Amino acid sequence: MSEYTIYHNPRCSKSRNTLALLEENGVTPDIVLYLDAPLDRKQIRKLLSLLGMSAGEVVRRAEQDYKACGLDRNSSDDEIVDAMATHPKLIERPIVVRGKKAVLGRPPENVLELIG
Repeated sequence: MSEYTIYHNPRCSKSRNTLALLEENGVTPDIVLYLDAPLDRKQIRKLLSLLGMSAGEVVRRAEQDYKACGLDRNSSDDEIVDAMATHPKLIERPIVVRGKKAVLGRPPENVLELIG
């Protein structure tokens, strides 16, 4: 088991680039294909805590499911987390975790602050 975990979507170029950057730096992370194995509310809340971000900062607003769920800029974190648990495409990607810290791999170079 690696000390790094990437919440990964292999169809996303940012996610692929982030994984490649980790590997170029000698990191072989555990890979969670979160679209295939959706996260529950508790897991999403933990990731948000590790990121130090709100659900509103990590939601993909351009996804169809965002509007289909009735979400908007005034939606509460609970509403957004519920939608993310039901529609994992709404979670911004990739997220890389090491220990008690996580970063969003947008841009991919953000993960370099976890390596050291």
